[in-house]
Amino acid sequence: MNHDLYAYSPIVERPRLQWPGGARVAFYIGLNIEHYHVDKPATSATPTTVGLVPDPMNYGWRDYGVRVGIWRLIELLDRVGMVPSVMLNSEVCHHYPQIVQAGRDRGWAWLAHGQNNSTLHTGFGGDEERAYLTEMVQTIASATGSAPRGWLGPAMTETFDTPRLLAELGLTYVLDWCNDDQPFPLSVDGMIAVPYSVELNDITLCVGRNLSGEAYVRWVIDTLDQLLADGESTGRVMALPIHPFVINQPSRHRYLARVLEEVAARDGVWVTTSDEIARHYLSA
Repeated sequence: MNHDLYAYSPIVERPRLQWPGGARVAFYIGLNIEHYHVDKPATSATPTTVGLVPDPMNYGWRDYGVRVGIWRLIELLDRVGMVPSVMLNSEVCHHYPQIVQAGRDRGWAWLAHGQNNSTLHTGFGGDEERAYLTEMVQTIASATGSAPRGWLGPAMTETFDTPRLLAELGLTYVLDWCNDDQPFPLSVDGMIAVPYSVELNDITLCVGRNLSGEAYVRWVIDTLDQLLADGESTGRVMALPIHPFVINQPSRHRYLARVLEEVAARDGVWVTTSDEIARHYLSA
């Protein structure tokens, strides 16, 4: 390793990690609720028009998530009784307050996710980044009623200073480092990394790999099966990252429902939030 962000730690050399109730896997839904600028390119369904301003095809695809997809998802989460960990762009609080209110009514966990998802979190100077992060945290805290404890950068981006600056603002964990099945400490005092997943991200699977609905279900449940087996020796984390403009399209929504119903029915799974995972790990 050629950095000092965290130490190398083989999972087989760590103390046994135990979850509440003897669970083998701590599972959380990583719900990305994002705002995109109409004049900037971002995650797209097709490269054909990505350079145009405006780009109705791709912007409209993303905009479907906050107009329709999120409400389809909320109905599903209510039915299966799950509370998501919400990666929230702070600009969402201004543009889509109805979504924030729906989450407040349901006790969602709120994480900081940058100001918007058209601006990657890179290239900042120290004071500039501090001001940017401070404004983001204050906006989210004011809108949601609770200060965020966790962070996921837009497209999982950070600077080398981001964890330290987030710790100064009272955050305790980041999700950007998708390199483990367990939480682990960063070199910043009081700051840890909690597992997230590129492998299970619906953008990776449904857009990047173009998996069918059946293949998506199989991919996610195969992951759960393996982590439950691994969890016999020491606890594991399973994150399911989702975007309402992807997985809650009419053609895909039913397959997410099948996944969540299967997770809810499994023994040995602690269905929780990333906040609770971080809190348990730090307290233990």
